[in-house]
Amino acid sequence: MISALALSPSLDVTYVVDALEGIQRPREVRRVGGGKALNAVRAAASLGARTTAVAVLAGGSGEDVAAGARADGVDLRVVPGEHPTRTCVSVLAAETGALTEIYERAVPVGPDTLDRAVGLALDLAAHHGGWWLLSGGLPGTIAPSVVGAVVGRLRAAGARVAVDSHGPALAGAVGEGPDLVKVNRVEAAELLGVPEDTPGPALVTGIRDRSGGLVVVTDGAEGAWASDGTSVLRVRLGGHVGRFPVGSGDSFLGGMLVALDTGASLAAAVALGAAAGTANAQVPGAAVLDADLARRLVGEVEVEAVALPVS
Repeated sequence: MISALALSPSLDVTYVVDALEGIQRPREVRRVGGGKALNAVRAAASLGARTTAVAVLAGGSGEDVAAGARADGVDLRVVPGEHPTRTCVSVLAAETGALTEIYERAVPVGPDTLDRAVGLALDLAAHHGGWWLLSGGLPGTIAPSVVGAVVGRLRAAGARVAVDSHGPALAGAVGEGPDLVKVNRVEAAELLGVPEDTPGPALVTGIRDRSGGLVVVTDGAEGAWASDGTSVLRVRLGGHVGRFPVGSGDSFLGGMLVALDTGASLAAAVALGAAAGTANAQVPGAAVLDADLARRLVGEVEVEAVALPVS
């Protein structure tokens, strides 16, 4: 079972237009229940995993998110929020590939709503365990320390916890020993206080030294780096550049968790993650992917062990 606590979900709308100027009638429109947490569990569901999510939602946009998530196979538990769920928009120019993304800030979540959402997640974790995902940014009303506290409580309830966040929330979560940290290069460098061009092996081992769990750092077109403390893996999949990168990192995480939930090795997990992220980039809509394509691409992923950096 793969589950998520979504404190900052969104209605994600993707428009494919002719150009990023003037009045446009979209060639394609895709609406999904989004935010990083729901994106990742949707990707996992599309790959055949049993998924559930606890999401704070409100208003008509919240109803659309809930309906979309359930249609995508996610067993969604809604905690009513105080403010309408935000909307995030991606506009892609079909001819040039230029992309504009407009992300509303996460709406406020009050303390009572937060307590209800966390309490429901803990009850579910105690019942079925599995992997729990804490992903994305936080509403401004929630202290960054909350993420770390929730990591600890979920693990105490018997769940394995994956974190994909940034800034102070990520720093606090890493200190609580999550089972998996998945971040991008910029987020990893910020966490460690090092330059963004720091070699990938140093990034994953630096985070591993703090968290004690599995670590993956995605690196855009360069692929990804991963470590379990005994080795560093370089992950690459070439020749399949897509026009729709939004949600590829979330799809990578969803794919990884599908593999890890079945007891697969780290190498097998990052291979499925890379394949899912690449499949996502082929079609509009965050974490809307062709599962058959993702499975076929797994065989093309190169996973290579590299030397651990010298301390």
